[in-house]
Order: sequence, then structure tokens, then C-alpha cells
Amino acid sequence: MGKFSTPEEIIYVCTGSKCGKKGGKAMYKLLRSYLKHAKTIEVIRTDCTDRCKFAPVLCFQPQNIWLKEYSEREVLQLLEKLVQKEESQGYD
Repeated sequence: MGKFSTPEEIIYVCTGSKCGKKGGKAMYKLLRSYLKHAKTIEVIRTDCTDRCKFAPVLCFQPQNIWLKEYSEREVLQLLEKLVQKEESQGYD
């Protein structure tokens, strides 16, 4: 059996009906593309987080940082901090 690795950071992106229509699906694709070489950060889509009135929403774990009604710029700024942390720890 192969090694089962677990990421240190996970970004959960809601792609349910409201979030998906308000940019969640596009954000999921963008983050997957942006992080395709990251070894410690994984992007996972979720169907619904029951926070539809704040759509779109996503969550950074284990920091428990929730973003609502986010812009691409906000997400990428926060993500850049995570990637810099990963690189400074020698995971690149």
C-alpha cells in the first residue's frame, strides 16, 4: 500500500448552489490551479455549509478562518501568506 499523507492546511470551498453561482466554483478551480504544486495545502470543495446568506464562503483550516462574500483578491492575499509560510519551512 502507498503512503497516506495528510495536508497541514486545508481550504474548504463551498460550491453549493448559492456559493457556486456567486463565485465558489470559479474560486475552487482557481485555488486548485494555484496550489497544484503545494505539498502541505489541499483544496477541498464542499457541497453546502449552510451559510447561504453569506455566499460565497470558504474556510482555511486548521486556522479556522472563514471568509464570506469574498473577493478573489482577499483569498489570494491570505493564500500567499500560507504559501510563504510553507516555503519558509522548506516544503517547496
